[in-house]
Amino acid sequence: MPYRWLRSMFLALSLLPVAASAFAQSDSLATSSSGRPQSQGSIPGDVPSGPLSLSLDEAVKRGLRYNLGTIESQQSLRQAHGAIIVERSPLLPNLNTYLREVDQQIDLASFGFKFNAPPSLGFSIPSIVGPFNYFDLRAGLTQKLADIQALRTYQSSRESFRAADFSVQDTRELVVYVVTAGYLEVIAASSRVDSAKVQVESAQAIYQQAFDRFNSGLSARIDMTRSQVELQTQQQRLTSEQASYAKQKIALARLIGLSAGQEFTLTDALPYAPLENLTLEQAIDLASQNRSDLKAAEAQVHAAEFSRKAAVAERFPTLDFAADYGVIGTNPANSHGTFSVAGELRFPIWAGGHARGDIEEADASLQQRRAEYEDLRARVEADVRTAFLDLTAAAEQVRVAQSRRGLAQDELQQARDRFASGVADTVEVVQAQEVVSSAEQDYIASLNAHNLAKASVARASGQAEKIMRDLLRSQ
Repeated sequence: MPYRWLRSMFLALSLLPVAASAFAQSDSLATSSSGRPQSQGSIPGDVPSGPLSLSLDEAVKRGLRYNLGTIESQQSLRQAHGAIIVERSPLLPNLNTYLREVDQQIDLASFGFKFNAPPSLGFSIPSIVGPFNYFDLRAGLTQKLADIQALRTYQSSRESFRAADFSVQDTRELVVYVVTAGYLEVIAASSRVDSAKVQVESAQAIYQQAFDRFNSGLSARIDMTRSQVELQTQQQRLTSEQASYAKQKIALARLIGLSAGQEFTLTDALPYAPLENLTLEQAIDLASQNRSDLKAAEAQVHAAEFSRKAAVAERFPTLDFAADYGVIGTNPANSHGTFSVAGELRFPIWAGGHARGDIEEADASLQQRRAEYEDLRARVEADVRTAFLDLTAAAEQVRVAQSRRGLAQDELQQARDRFASGVADTVEVVQAQEVVSSAEQDYIASLNAHNLAKASVARASGQAEKIMRDLLRSQ
């Protein structure tokens, strides 16, 4: 019997790496640059009237709509679009107009003008002119005819926008995974509650059997007491599992925009089904072609390349055009049209090394983006392979756990029969009960780990939003 307990402990511990690695990808991607999880919260969504029947598809749809991660990524995309508009504005014509009304008096002496006319001329030139007034109504146009730096900066902002767009898609993939994982956790918690209820019923029946035998004088009081302790132990486990189930439901509600007090039931059971419609090689190909985070990293490299070109272009000449037309006079009835047209070709000569510093900074940023892209390319395949290893391990754990469930039930039945026949006491029965309870918990944990591993395969291949449902229901 000690061997069985040791074997059970090692089986439970062996499931931990599978579940942990299944969540590792989510944890690494669900955190913002500030270290705060983006996908673990939501905004309040529509409030259902009464209890809600929630399928996995409906949960995912609500997550994509109300999860904080998708909302923040959409706003980041809007910010990137605003940056494009700002960086494009210098390349477009800039028009402005103004109306100026001037009432002025000038002291010519303050400008160095001194008039000393001879007295014989009979007049003098005043040093104060005015007051006089005039108005000026004018429209102006400025246009950069050649500015390579502004052009490259605009191109960099376009690539940054593409990266933000891919990041939105990657966030959606992440939200699908996180919501699916939360849904699976609720299913597992519900299964643990059901299992605990069965164990309570079984313990109650065994206690009643021991009680009847004690009253009939066929067994000692210790047998009845031992079975009663086991019954209370199973009742405590049921209470604990029910609390855990309620907390898992609250966690799922927080992911999909439901209030913490909303009552809902899950409609998808997602039993064990081996993954047969997607191979490792197919998943690697899908990931290399469709991972949005990889596309975003590539766009960031292009943005950094244009930023470096913009820094180099600080040394290039620029050509600007400016023109204005308006009317000027003492009043609108006494005015005349005037205009000016100007072109300016500017050659930068020396700016204190500003351009050289910008080039060095942009080049360093470019090398960082390239290194990050190459690292991510290698990590994409590693993610897929890791997910398949977890899937294989979890499938084997499910197979072993299924066999162990049947053996444990058979062992319990034999122990009960031996106790009823008076050839064994309740020690053997209680130990068999614990083995059954442990086997049930191991099976539930291994099944949950297997489903999580399939979800990780979908996430790692970059197709979670498209194939998650099919993978979980694959036969």
